[in-house]
Amino acid sequence: MKRSSGVRTAATVTVSVLSLALVAGCGSSAGSDESKNASGGKGSSTTAAAKAYTAAELRKLVIAKGDVAGYDVRSADIGGKYAPSKDLVKVTDAECAPIGYIVTGFAPGDTTSYVNRMATPASTEPSPTGTSDEDLENAMNGLQDFLDSTMTIVSLSSYDGEGAQRTMKSVSAAVSGCASGFTVSAKGQDTQRFTKVALEKSTTATGDESIAFEVTGRTEGENQVVHAVVARHGSTIATYYSISLAAMAGKKSDYSVPAEVMKAQAAKLK
Repeated sequence: MKRSSGVRTAATVTVSVLSLALVAGCGSSAGSDESKNASGGKGSSTTAAAKAYTAAELRKLVIAKGDVAGYDVRSADIGGKYAPSKDLVKVTDAECAPIGYIVTGFAPGDTTSYVNRMATPASTEPSPTGTSDEDLENAMNGLQDFLDSTMTIVSLSSYDGEGAQRTMKSVSAAVSGCASGFTVSAKGQDTQRFTKVALEKSTTATGDESIAFEVTGRTEGENQVVHAVVARHGSTIATYYSISLAAMAGKKSDYSVPAEVMKAQAAKLK
């Protein structure tokens, strides 16, 4: 096989693996946990009359391109969704539903005000510029760096009254009550089995209160662990859900939700 043909074949395989990883990422999850108390944000932690932000307002508050140094930020929907809408997602145990919603790309609580973004290290963005062997090899190197990186889904959801506080309690109850895992299903999708949920510590989570946890699932016979942090800022909840593409490719990867991403989002919610 000619060298150029081999490079092109490898590039095609790598892109296919990346696409599968992004879609599979909607069906595995993990996170970290820590709690703290404070006040602030629209509708403080002590105000029952808090008003939720609208989706339009949340779009102005969620991180955007240029907000996180060293990261590219874009729509989180480019990898596809597990289900067209949240009401089509079924979780075996109702108590586990908040985590099930997070790992399938939806808000953990009952709200229509929801936006999300995807943050990836800028230095790992593959950018093929031509079709020569050198161009393709450079693109392959970029793709490999990308596959070794961590992808973080950042979402904001907002709630009226004490909805945000109730949602945080439901997430906390799910983490402690669903340690042995749960199953998620949706019409037209494969059933996703998660085998373990575990509380984690996060030294960088911010907000009025926060919880971090990890979720273990099985993908193609391999255990996959993803990490999440859920933080409340007044009436708004920020969810961070990180996936190691390297781990999904079978490599050992010690990672967590990037502190710089959480800090950048928290700064926009003050």
